[in-house]
Amino acid sequence: MSFSTSQTSPSHPLAPYGWDDDWACAFTPYAEQGLLPGRVVRVDRGQCDVVTPRGTLRADTAFVVPRDPMRIVCTGDWVAVDPDGDPQFVRTLLPRRTAFVRSTSSQRSEGQVLATNIDHIVICVSLAVELDLGRLERFLALAMSSTAGDALLGDGTRTEYEAQPLVLLTKADLVPDPTTLSHLVEDIERIAPGVQVLPVSSATGEGVDVFGAIVGGGTSVLLGTSGAGKSTLANTLLGQDVMHVQAAREVDGKGRHTTTTRNLLVLPGGGVLIDTPGLRGVGLWDAEAGVGQVFSEIEDLARQCRFHDCAHESEPGCAVLGAIEDGSLAERRLDSYRKLLRENLRIAAKTDARLRSETLREWKRRGAQGKAAMELKRGRTR
Repeated sequence: MSFSTSQTSPSHPLAPYGWDDDWACAFTPYAEQGLLPGRVVRVDRGQCDVVTPRGTLRADTAFVVPRDPMRIVCTGDWVAVDPDGDPQFVRTLLPRRTAFVRSTSSQRSEGQVLATNIDHIVICVSLAVELDLGRLERFLALAMSSTAGDALLGDGTRTEYEAQPLVLLTKADLVPDPTTLSHLVEDIERIAPGVQVLPVSSATGEGVDVFGAIVGGGTSVLLGTSGAGKSTLANTLLGQDVMHVQAAREVDGKGRHTTTTRNLLVLPGGGVLIDTPGLRGVGLWDAEAGVGQVFSEIEDLARQCRFHDCAHESEPGCAVLGAIEDGSLAERRLDSYRKLLRENLRIAAKTDARLRSETLREWKRRGAQGKAAMELKRGRTR
């Protein structure tokens, strides 16, 4: 996504945070109400820090309490704030261009938005430990399914937005042999079709300039497990120790959740970076399309199967099983593909059941209100 600056001056206070003509257009109705635009740089305990043309202010999010948890104020959101309120409240969210969403561990099977209005989803994988290809495939499936939206442009047309995934192999200095490092990159590229894979090292500076150039044109979010080097990398790009860093355990390379909140940071070379806490679990959320993209070679093979509903288990003429037999497809890939599809289907089924249950409760509530109103009316006419 490229930012338009034909009408929005580069000197605009919010320009470093990604403000452009299209956001200005979307904000027009709220500007007419005397509200102030701002971008959320941090959220915690029902409040958020919002950077506005008048500076950064602390705002309460209680005014925006939707029934849908996907609409909770999140780092990266563009919002409208009442500048003269006491206390100050976020009045509304502007329509999101993109969002990275995972499923929560709660029994309600709800989605949790980790970052919004992002252009690059940067998956950080530490080379200090053995590569977990299954975990990376999970991250990629979510990244490729990042909730995308459309927006009204300044010229009155609409456009669609989507975030681009990028895999960073961090701590590349721990793999000094170029051949070994090259093989690791190739291993990732095989399971990440069309995704750039970049080795980087905050210690030696390898790949940092290239990464800085990639993220210099929009908003990027850093994702990964604790100890992947996200905060160290953020500090390297910022040129100063803004994010607190702790050493990872040598035994497994895991960190101790250095970052506890999602923070939006403006990079000196351009662009915006959202650093996130380490993710222990990455549950799928509406990721069927992403799973299909990550395992595109399996879906291409499936189209060659004799039966259109082939389960790739023991059916005759199965092209997928044939690829496993001749060695062109790793059995691990098929197992991972099946696992992620099953999980996504289970989450979708739970979500549908939850929505049906909530809708039924809402109908019952309205029915009870209507019945009470009718009884009250009858009482008055007696």
